[in-house]
Amino acid sequence: MTPTTPARRIVVAALAAGALLGTAAVPAVAAPSAHHSVRYGEGVRLDYQKAVAVRVLKGVFEQGDTAVVDRFVRPDYIQHNPLAPDGAETLKNLGAGLHQQFPDAEYDIKRVISEGDLVLVHSNVVLTPGTRGSAVFDIFRFQDGKIAEHWDAAQNVPETTANGNDMFSTMSRPRTEAPGSRWLTAYNKKLVTEAFDQLLVKKDLSAIDTYWGTEYHQHNPGIADGVAGVKAGLGGYFEAFPQLSVSPKRIVAEGDLVAVHSHYVNAPGERGQAVVDLFRVRNGKIVEHWDVLQDVPATSANDNTMF
Repeated sequence: MTPTTPARRIVVAALAAGALLGTAAVPAVAAPSAHHSVRYGEGVRLDYQKAVAVRVLKGVFEQGDTAVVDRFVRPDYIQHNPLAPDGAETLKNLGAGLHQQFPDAEYDIKRVISEGDLVLVHSNVVLTPGTRGSAVFDIFRFQDGKIAEHWDAAQNVPETTANGNDMFSTMSRPRTEAPGSRWLTAYNKKLVTEAFDQLLVKKDLSAIDTYWGTEYHQHNPGIADGVAGVKAGLGGYFEAFPQLSVSPKRIVAEGDLVAVHSHYVNAPGERGQAVVDLFRVRNGKIVEHWDVLQDVPATSANDNTMF
């Protein structure tokens, strides 16, 4: 059966992105739904943003490719990573330096989602082959087709976990890293926003009974698997830090994946942590969770904060 005209446009645009960026750089494009709530042109733009984000990360950190920065990153690039100053030139220097020091580094990208002008990338970054590396979330903001701003959070991958799951795999079915259909984005984003507010912001454990599925897979290495694990883990956390403050900064969603970028502060006066929580929603329930937690340092190479 031949694709409909709108579907044909999606395929042509995806192929065009592959020609522009390099075929290996283009993430998988979900087949358009007959009830797609995202306009076809908008879907093409979101897929383009995802392809650019992947191309830049791979080019800079695996190949030390400075040309990819000139092509896809604005000169006035705003940086929130506390180790790097603002500007595209800094990114070029960082990539060249890392490639020289770690020529076999791998930016192993697990999943990519895009909404509006934001792209979120979840990766296992391994600088030295044979090591576990780091779990990393990168968030990019696009402006006029180029990357304009960047936030991230990184955490070393531990040797073992409390739940038996690694920090990257998909356990819930279907076992794919690709986000589900975009027509579900708005519904799932609303659900996770409400669940996160009730559970993490208001510290109300009853949110788990309302929003979490009976089959729940945990990838935070310090929390046991399942609904009982998240209840015990977060219950203990809330008791240990009764003045915990969680402030969501941005939410990025696509299909069945919803990410929340937040500032967690365990007690007043502390710098806290930059945290990205990624949730998977299936049939109206949260069924899987990945995250990364990074301490906010005392000093930064830029004046933008991590948020």
